[in-house]
Parts: sequence; structure tokens; C-alpha cells
Amino acid sequence: MKIAIVTGASSGMGRQFVLQLSRYVQVDEIWAIARREDALKSLKTQVPVRAVALDLLDSSSFERFSALLAEEKPDVKLLVNAAGFGKFGTYHKIPVEEECRMIDLNCKALVLMTRLVLPYMKEGSHVLQLDSLSAFQPVPYLTTYGATKSFVLSYSRGMNRELKPRGIRMMAMNPGWVKTEFFNHAMQTNADAEVQYFNPLWEAEDVVATGLRDLYKTKKDYSVHGFSIRMQVRLVKLLPHSIVMNIWLKQQKKAKNNTGLTTK
Repeated sequence: MKIAIVTGASSGMGRQFVLQLSRYVQVDEIWAIARREDALKSLKTQVPVRAVALDLLDSSSFERFSALLAEEKPDVKLLVNAAGFGKFGTYHKIPVEEECRMIDLNCKALVLMTRLVLPYMKEGSHVLQLDSLSAFQPVPYLTTYGATKSFVLSYSRGMNRELKPRGIRMMAMNPGWVKTEFFNHAMQTNADAEVQYFNPLWEAEDVVATGLRDLYKTKKDYSVHGFSIRMQVRLVKLLPHSIVMNIWLKQQKKAKNNTGLTTK
């Protein structure tokens, strides 16, 4: 049985991956993984999926998923690790437990899921790791989140080289700001608006379309959506990070495109 696996499938870009992946890969079944089973059930009304309700912050979830893989022995054609979250604000406003959960979900769970699935992949299979523009620079007031995404970028690019002899391709996807539920969680620790400048805000549907196209139609080991964001990445590579952080902090003194980005 040929399958695709998408984590974080209940909303945002994870949900969009489930809806769009059939344009590039033909599978018998999509395994949609998320904590909220009700949201996965609603996804079934749009695309035929197998809802796999797992909390990737619970270590027992990986034991259950490993058992499922061993029982089904699928041919995994695509893995998309889209689960993750971030928090905005000064470090002391973010409970250290939340920072550790961020690291566990954005990094540890991604690695565990990747390692569990790779034995079930053959030549021609693909892995997409949902990353972030913040991977390319230190980002004050998104400090831990940005650090987790730097890990994802480095891990994905290194693993892509290691997997080349097996004919498996891994790519990181590094979008800028995207209109998703990400903000519902991130804004909860941002009461003093340390982060308030968002330019531009992209649609999840468009960003995911770019990521899938780059995964299947190019040899890139990371993907960036939008000309302005690609130019930003190039600039960040050239400038000292001290200057990049100064520019970022200056931007945050003036709100832009933050209307409707609430904590609810």
C-alpha cells in the first residue's frame, strides 16, 4: 500500500498539504496525523484520509505509531512534518515548560517521526520538513522558536545528503509569515507587542503549492515562497547577524499587518 503521511494535518499548512499533495504524488491512502481528532474527521469530508489521532508531545504516541507502521508495512511515498508551534514575546513571559514543549515538538518529534518512517521509504520517496524564515537568523522575541527552526534547516539539509544514495529527497520549507492558526498560540505571550510588524502575510494555500512544486520539480534542499522573502534570505546571508537583528528590532517599533491576529 502506497501512502503519504502528514503531521499537523488538522489546520493551517498541514491541512493544505493533505488537500494538495495528490497533484504530485499518487497514493492509496493519506495518513493525517494531529492531536485533534474532530478536526481530522472534518478533513475526511474533503479528502479520503485515515485519521491518526496522536499527540506528538506524548512519547507513547511514537510507540503506537511504530506499531502501526510495523503492522501495515506501507510504502511511504511522502512524509510531511508540519506539526509545530511558536511563542512571541520576551523570554521571561514564556513559561520554560512551554519553551521545552516547543523544542520537543519542533525538533524532537520531527526527528522521531522521520526516523520511524524512513525504513518504509524506497527510492523516489520524499520528505518535506516544514521550517521557517526565522531559521536563517537569530530572532529576538522569537528566540527559542527561531532556534528550533535553525535546527530543522540544518538537519534537513544534512539528511538530504545522507539519503541521496537511497534515492530519497528531503527538503526544508521556509516560509515567512503565513495566515494560519499559528498566530493564535504565538500571540498569547505577546501582550506588550514585542512582535507586531508582519510584512507580508501569505496565504497558506499559495505557500504550500510552492513547497510541493519545489520538492518535486527542483533539486533544492530548502524552499522559500515569494520573491521578497527570497531576497531577504540572500541579504541575511550577506549581512552580519548583529545588523540583521538591529533591523528586526527597529521594525517591531511600528505595527504592520497585525489586524486580526488575536489570541483567540
